[in-house]
Amino acid sequence: MRARRIQGGRGDTVVKLRPVVPAELPKELRKSPMFKVELDVLPGGIGVVSGSFKGVSDGLRIREAVSGARPISKIFSKEQRAFFRDHAPASVDLDALVPLGPTFILKATFTPAEFGRRIVAELWLYQDGSRILELSTKCLPNEAFQVAAEARVYLSEHGVALGGQQATKTRTALEYFSKQMAASAAAAGGDGARSARTAKPKAETEAPAPTEPSVEPPAEAAPAS
Repeated sequence: MRARRIQGGRGDTVVKLRPVVPAELPKELRKSPMFKVELDVLPGGIGVVSGSFKGVSDGLRIREAVSGARPISKIFSKEQRAFFRDHAPASVDLDALVPLGPTFILKATFTPAEFGRRIVAELWLYQDGSRILELSTKCLPNEAFQVAAEARVYLSEHGVALGGQQATKTRTALEYFSKQMAASAAAAGGDGARSARTAKPKAETEAPAPTEPSVEPPAEAAPAS
């Protein structure tokens, strides 16, 4: 689950299920304009199918939920909450989850003439100075292999090394903040393991970097060193 504050007071939310079997999802859900199914593929051919249910919020409501002034469930739509109940463990209460974050993100989009597809660049900055750079683009399922090959060529020609350790930004954020919370709880004599298990995926703060208009394929990215 994710809540994101965007420069200018805007905000949005996402409830994501990963992995997911598209054929097992209800037809009405798959037809919803707020729901999408994607196959994310990392360099090396590792892929996973996910389902994302999007919602609209604003920066103030998200800030209030993270601070405890508003129930977490109130920043998600009725449909998102139903999706959560259908797939989360029965013992997990949405309002009992602990927000993790925030993560500061710089995001830019551009369409290189020699590639011919829109690319999204996201730089995730963590409080310990570490960071992840994700470059992504999108395509239709029947274009996946061709676009993946073209993307590898384009990135290689521009000095982007694809042989390093690959990591998705979401998993990296969850691991980082869960460890941080467990360490804080241990120092205070609390149950760090329990806190990490009930932690809610991050609250994000996004600031668009100055560039051209907005993308994403199923090729995520290599972490920056």
